[in-house]
Amino acid sequence: MPKLIHIFFTGMLISFLGSLPLGTLNVAAMQISVTEGISQAILFAIGSLLAEMVYVRLSLVAMDWIRKQEKLFRILEWVTLLIVVALAFFSFYAALHPSQEKNIILSSTLPKFVLGLMMSALNPMQIPFWFGWSTVLFTKKVLLPRADHYNSYIVGIGIGTFIGNCVFIFGGKLMVDRLNANQNILNWVIGGIFAITALIQLWRMMRKKTSLEERLDHPERITHGFEKSIHE
Repeated sequence: MPKLIHIFFTGMLISFLGSLPLGTLNVAAMQISVTEGISQAILFAIGSLLAEMVYVRLSLVAMDWIRKQEKLFRILEWVTLLIVVALAFFSFYAALHPSQEKNIILSSTLPKFVLGLMMSALNPMQIPFWFGWSTVLFTKKVLLPRADHYNSYIVGIGIGTFIGNCVFIFGGKLMVDRLNANQNILNWVIGGIFAITALIQLWRMMRKKTSLEERLDHPERITHGFEKSIHE
């Protein structure tokens, strides 16, 4: 039991810290909380973390298969880039048109759970991240190829991601309510975040040194400098 608890908290800590940097999904959750309400943002977050948990499960049981799917992941990278560009565009559009305060994509009639599930499923950036961490934890014998280890690890990851998203969901809502922030200004800020995210992703995709193939073949480069503290 202590081993499973250790694995649970390891997965939760990695996932929580990995959810804190600004990214497409957590910023989208923040914007939904402001425009659609906290309950809708939570549904979006649950959908996105469910897809992440499925990806982690695949990385645990199908590592060899994942290594061979570079073309598929490349396509998903471009799809994700297009989605982020569209999110940036519609945020700027809403900022330029005060009567249209909502991002058309995030405020679509699609259920927020489904929207979160789809956006997360189309985001391949989390695959090398979890592939790398799982490999490191296997190497250090923190994680063993056992069903109970996998289940504890994945549940911890799901809870860690949810807590990290809640920081953005409640933080964004609190910022707007307490500071009485103008929705128009918020659209400019969020549009800028999406635009920067798109540029960073495009830059990474263009760099040969950070190709998906290399990240999958050398997972230790993803986790360098942090895995020691996790292991301890």
